[in-house]
Amino acid sequence: MVASNRFFKLGAILTAWGLIAGNPLQASTGSTAAKIDWASKTVEFLSFGDPSMQVIVFGVVLIGLNCGLMGGYIVTRRLAMFGDTLSHAVLPGIAVGYSLSQAKNNWSLMLGATLSGFAGVWIISLLTRHTKIKMDSAMGIILSGFYALGICLISYLQKSSGGGMANLENYLFGSLVGLSQDDLFPILLCLGLVISAFVFLSKELLVTGFDPGYAKSIGLPVGLLEFSLSALLAFCIVSSLQIIGVVLVTALLIIPAASASLITAKMSRLLLLSGILGAVSGFIGCFVSFLKAGLPAGPVITLCSAFIFLALLFLHPARGIIPLWIRTLRRSQKIRLENTLKACYQVLEDSSFKQDSFPQTLLSKRRRKSDGEMEGEINALVRHGYATRVVSPSEGHSPLPSETRIALTPSGWEVACRIIRNHRLWELYLTQEASYAPDHVHDDAEKIEHLIGEKTIRQLERILSNPRLDPHGKLIPSQADIDRGLSHTNFPLTEP
Repeated sequence: MVASNRFFKLGAILTAWGLIAGNPLQASTGSTAAKIDWASKTVEFLSFGDPSMQVIVFGVVLIGLNCGLMGGYIVTRRLAMFGDTLSHAVLPGIAVGYSLSQAKNNWSLMLGATLSGFAGVWIISLLTRHTKIKMDSAMGIILSGFYALGICLISYLQKSSGGGMANLENYLFGSLVGLSQDDLFPILLCLGLVISAFVFLSKELLVTGFDPGYAKSIGLPVGLLEFSLSALLAFCIVSSLQIIGVVLVTALLIIPAASASLITAKMSRLLLLSGILGAVSGFIGCFVSFLKAGLPAGPVITLCSAFIFLALLFLHPARGIIPLWIRTLRRSQKIRLENTLKACYQVLEDSSFKQDSFPQTLLSKRRRKSDGEMEGEINALVRHGYATRVVSPSEGHSPLPSETRIALTPSGWEVACRIIRNHRLWELYLTQEASYAPDHVHDDAEKIEHLIGEKTIRQLERILSNPRLDPHGKLIPSQADIDRGLSHTNFPLTEP
């Protein structure tokens, strides 16, 4: 009876495992089929054999380029909140445009959206000029109010007779379904206007964006230029709504431009890179949405642009967080090594350079560190080839154990001399040319000694007439001292 119960439990466990995991052969077959399906979809997408696919990809890339170019000016002018407000303010106009035309006519929808957007901007202007409401509060009011009104109107139209066929909810989150060649014309027109404005009005837009006061003083129509830029922004937003959606169009305006600002600060390059990154985000997002049919295009495109931003933020060779952290770490290690070598030089200097090695304990006292901490710094010197350890045996029948001594290698001696020379030359320069007191120059020299280049050192030597003593009466190593190296026959250093 006990055995039968055990077999029954074992059979139940195996049955449950089979239901959960399935047949290994079937799982393997399903995995292979999934790989084949993904590969075939990738080939299908990249071949662009389907005309509808060509239209969708072309439209998405154009929208990314549009939003990227416009976003460059939005980000540099700090109008991100304004762009977000305008993108939400156009939603009621879409519902009104559809209700007036009783069809999903692009031009009626765009006209209604544009008028709605400018109505929101006009109300913001009235609130800020004639009330005590600040700009950010006014934009928040318009954003939430117009967006709520648009949601209510679209919901009402969707439930009305024939309204459900319009799929107006696509304007909230975007959709690639139903994009036709007729939808590409407004996008192309918007791109042409954006490029034309940036080509023929680049200097004017640059001046009004960074210094409106100066622009007014030289006679530029600042108000007209700002209105034109707002109109262009509204047109760009409206032409992008069907694919990106109201909720996410601001992300495509801001994220590519923010990503470009991590790479360059020059306006022309920023605009170009922002447009390219927007187009790349649109293409990749369209590809991912095609592979996984259940994913909406707008959110996927936004996630792709956010991923590019994060990749640049962390991995960009010049300005990325991780490369910057690595450079900072290497710089701190370099400074630590140079400080240790400087201390080695000072220990040798205290003994008038009569020996080319010294006990490790003297270096610990000079650096004011414990033996354990000093051991790590000496290991670093040895690892970089700047020093060697010399074990000095006890002499005769002395009961004292052998001691570890440190000897600088030629490269270590060269770096130590250069750091000392940089330090003492800068101290002398501050006392003679900047009239610093001799007891107030040490801290400044401690910082600058690791940063001065050889060219600057040559200039300091010419200015100070190749000095040999610092303000405290200590010898300044010359290039001849550095080249001569550390040797018993070459010390002490050349007297002035």
